[in-house]
Amino acid sequence: MSDLPFEQDVRKLASAVSGPVLAPGDEEYAAECARGNLAVAHRPQVVVGAATEGDVQAAVRFAREHALPVGVLATGHGPSLPVGVLATGHGPSLPVDEGVLITTRRLDRVRVDAGARTAHVGAGALWGPVADAAARDGLAPLVGSSPSVGVVGYTLGGGLSIGMARAHGWAADHVRSTDVVTADGELRRTAPREEPDLYWALRGGKSNFGVVTAMEFTLFPVTRLYAGNLCYAGEDADQVLRAYRDFTAGAPDEVTSSFALMRMPDLPFLPEFMRGTLTVHVRVSCVTPAAQGARLVAPLRDAAPLLADTVTEIPYADCLGIVPGGGEPWAAVEHFALLDDLTPQAVEAVLDTAGPGAATRIDIVDIHHLGGALAAPPPAPNAVGHRDAGFAVLTLTFTTPGEAARSAASGTELTEPLAPRSGDRRHPTFLSHADAVEERTPTAYSPETYRRLRAVKARYDPDNVFRFNHNIPAAG
Repeated sequence: MSDLPFEQDVRKLASAVSGPVLAPGDEEYAAECARGNLAVAHRPQVVVGAATEGDVQAAVRFAREHALPVGVLATGHGPSLPVGVLATGHGPSLPVDEGVLITTRRLDRVRVDAGARTAHVGAGALWGPVADAAARDGLAPLVGSSPSVGVVGYTLGGGLSIGMARAHGWAADHVRSTDVVTADGELRRTAPREEPDLYWALRGGKSNFGVVTAMEFTLFPVTRLYAGNLCYAGEDADQVLRAYRDFTAGAPDEVTSSFALMRMPDLPFLPEFMRGTLTVHVRVSCVTPAAQGARLVAPLRDAAPLLADTVTEIPYADCLGIVPGGGEPWAAVEHFALLDDLTPQAVEAVLDTAGPGAATRIDIVDIHHLGGALAAPPPAPNAVGHRDAGFAVLTLTFTTPGEAARSAASGTELTEPLAPRSGDRRHPTFLSHADAVEERTPTAYSPETYRRLRAVKARYDPDNVFRFNHNIPAAG
């Protein structure tokens, strides 16, 4: 800490908080700043490992006293994510090269109220422990696609559940309340009748308004799913994608699914048939009895010879294992597009750009079926918009930390022609590192929603203290 211009104040901060306070050169500094995507590195002037809500307040007040910006890091996922994780918002969208970084992974408490069908979780809680705790009471949350995805960041961006998205909507739609430390260092509770504007903005507005330290949300009385992964050889991509298009055209809201083309490296934790080659995957989750689910999935099973078929009746929490990998750190870049429909032209574009025989750098193309309850108005209004999209497309390209900048455009050769409207229609759940610029973030919201978000920002963070994100500046 000896090179810091405010060394004495940092030492006072360290003595006042429960968690670690670290500066460049300190032994644990690099580990505390580490994140899931190795292509984005953080080098803040000070990092505070918050162990209590009071630690968060102290860190924010310290930052304000020294006119420093604040970034927040929970689990290290997002916006560039591990394999198959389609849920952004779990870490700063820009490298934190100045200011204060607050890490919240120590705030990992989980409490389930079976009578109220709710879960109350801390900012560092992961979906694996939350799903397990809920399952003990016969309940289920709207989980992400990996046990290691952080609950709070995922939910603030919208939250697309791998298990029940089309049946119950966005995770943000079912948030009952939040506890948040705003830019003045105050701890506030938000709910429909407590700080209602802030409650509205946090759900979809991501990390622009403060540090969410805890969240309460609805659980659902679901214990089992008919779910899993169908895997095919890369040369069968054409018939499988066309079968998937037909499957989604008639799928009831109880079925959530995605299609993926995956060119995976030769890594030991992957199934042998996936290593170093193109494979095709259809992930399905049916909130139905097993016999009904089997009937719905039958056309997919008949689409092409199967390399693997894990679709069966499973305990709800096991849906977190549908996507292979998901916990290891990567260096990667990704891009997103929203589609109204999976048209024949869209199918051709995907196959021509990333199918068998294509000369492409793209390692993963992931197509998620939206619609159903995702398109319905939420129980309490929030900032998650553009609910009319039928599909979300992710492209992901593996790189190295040193080559990330040169790979930044990889994937746009598919997303830009695939979705002509993508330039004026994004979604807060599907915002990449490349979208963390002034002209792109607003396209995740309607003009009216964006104006309201800026007004809320002006009230709670007029100096834009929280700006290492898909930034929404204060009005005026």
